[in-house]
Amino acid sequence: MHNRSSTLSRKGSGQGEALQFIKMHGAGNDFVLLDLFSAAKTRPDDEWAALAQSMCDRHFGVGSDGLLLVLPSDVADARMRMFNPDGSESASCGNGIRCLGRFLHDRYGLGTDGLQVETGAGVSGIVVHDNGSVTVDMGPPIFTPAEIPTTAAGNDALDLSLTIDGEPLHVSCVSMGNPHAVSFLDHGQLDGYPLEAIGPKVEHHPLFPERTNFEVCDVVEDRTMRVRVWERGAGITLACGTGACASVVVATTLGRVHPPVSVELPGGVLSIDWRQGGPVMMTGPTAYVFSGAWSDSPVNPRATDAAEAPGEPEAQAVGSAR
Repeated sequence: MHNRSSTLSRKGSGQGEALQFIKMHGAGNDFVLLDLFSAAKTRPDDEWAALAQSMCDRHFGVGSDGLLLVLPSDVADARMRMFNPDGSESASCGNGIRCLGRFLHDRYGLGTDGLQVETGAGVSGIVVHDNGSVTVDMGPPIFTPAEIPTTAAGNDALDLSLTIDGEPLHVSCVSMGNPHAVSFLDHGQLDGYPLEAIGPKVEHHPLFPERTNFEVCDVVEDRTMRVRVWERGAGITLACGTGACASVVVATTLGRVHPPVSVELPGGVLSIDWRQGGPVMMTGPTAYVFSGAWSDSPVNPRATDAAEAPGEPEAQAVGSAR
């Protein structure tokens, strides 16, 4: 719906030309953002997937939990695509859409009175607040097994028992535009839980034909939860917006909490509000980290112009979150 010029687009038309990017994070869940708002997609999907694998690599790339593409939309103010570090695409990303909303607000003046962003899971409403936090209407959760998707039978996928390394693991599954399996731990067990070992086995369990995200939760009190996340296609992350939403939805459905709930993740706190039958509302922080240029071919530092993050006088190689 919008077509404006951008200072973060590809310079030139060749595939070897530099891409200007901004790195942002929402509660420690970090993303490389490419602004293609003023131009049509310039690469086929397999090239975007390969680019995500390269840029997200924390040793040989920029390093992030995902690649965000900011695109024009025919049905909303903007469109978001998100590619995981393994090159797979996610239909929804809660922390990513908050970062994208903040960027659109700061760069293009959108979102003060509300912003609509198209994702693979539908159109989400966004409000950007003066302090940099962003509220997103994540839509209603999906409980129907085939739509999550999971191969579980019945009307929902709550309280399922998986077998992992010969031991039972109880999970409850919902979709927030992407699949989630949520498990509750006894108080005091969260920090020591072997998520790095159990997470990939849950992600690839046969019960989930499209793999799944996996959350382990500690209900601290009626309106407070602690959550750790194994993200599909990314591994352990400091935060996951859709994971926080799914955890609160499941905990509310099972009578463990009463929203609004503060979800404490390793990277920060998200506020999740949900009433059964309605949409899930998520509010959380956003921050710029740094900006720069990426090239598929060797870069001459003297010939590369770095991007400017919105509101900054010049690009920074490194910078504090703000």
